[in-house]
Amino acid sequence: MTAAIQIDSVEKSYKGFKALKGVSLSIEQGEFFGLLGPNGAGKTTLISTIAGLIRPDVGSIRIHGHDVVTDQRQARMKLGVVPQELVFDPFFTVRETLRLQSGYFGLKNNDKWIDEVMENLDLTPKADVNMRALSGGMKRRVLVAQALVHKPPVIVLDEPTAGVDVELRQTLWKFIARLNREGHTVVLTTHYLEEAQAMCQRVAMLKTGNVVALDTMSRLLRRVSGSSLVVHLKQGRLPEGLRHLVAHDEHDEGKGNGGNTYTLRVNEYAEVEGILARLREAGAEIDEMQLQQADLEDIFIQIMEGEGAR
Repeated sequence: MTAAIQIDSVEKSYKGFKALKGVSLSIEQGEFFGLLGPNGAGKTTLISTIAGLIRPDVGSIRIHGHDVVTDQRQARMKLGVVPQELVFDPFFTVRETLRLQSGYFGLKNNDKWIDEVMENLDLTPKADVNMRALSGGMKRRVLVAQALVHKPPVIVLDEPTAGVDVELRQTLWKFIARLNREGHTVVLTTHYLEEAQAMCQRVAMLKTGNVVALDTMSRLLRRVSGSSLVVHLKQGRLPEGLRHLVAHDEHDEGKGNGGNTYTLRVNEYAEVEGILARLREAGAEIDEMQLQQADLEDIFIQIMEGEGAR
């Protein structure tokens, strides 16, 4: 099967600064794919090349087999991009904006799908409202609707929930999840890592223009060594024999809850009972305890700090 997005050895430089350094990715049809990285990692540049807004200096990108440079029209028909910036025409209503977007793709009599998109994004009550009269959250919903108006098989979401309310997040993810179940490929960039962890099947992480991690979500989550046991002692101190397990973060001794909260690294559940036994032997009394599993944020931090890269 032809890949939804095929990226081969893409490089891009700006005035001597290399934003992309030979990026290669293959995103399969029907995937929910996460593209993550800190600011300046090259995510926006990569999305712009996928969308055909800029040309790569080296390498190629194909959308459903169509090259974004040599076959731009067909590649663009296969793609819907929700940009990070709020860009809109202030002279039209919501419905007029979506009809114009349909016209850009040569679609006539598209009102049935436009109505469905507006309904799923809770835009129907605003259908005849001028764009400039909408709140920021409503304008972002219209951006999503514009990206979907031609039913693209590949949807790219660039920070779609940045600065928006919980209601929009829930509405958006419900609709996008439905489209993904129906076979649409979704590519997500976000700084909300909990969203990526909940939605994405596979993830690529970029750092200074390079892909430093590329794996399924389940395998990535197994990369961090062990879990963390957070204990707050009502009485007593951590015995010396356990101090080598202390993880240095905001829960450590001297911070929070009177300086008696400790985060201990554990590699398996069986170690917890041994830790509790040593605490009891030392006369420590536990007030609260929580076992925390590694999450995508742990993975992200570890990889960005140079550990565990692919």
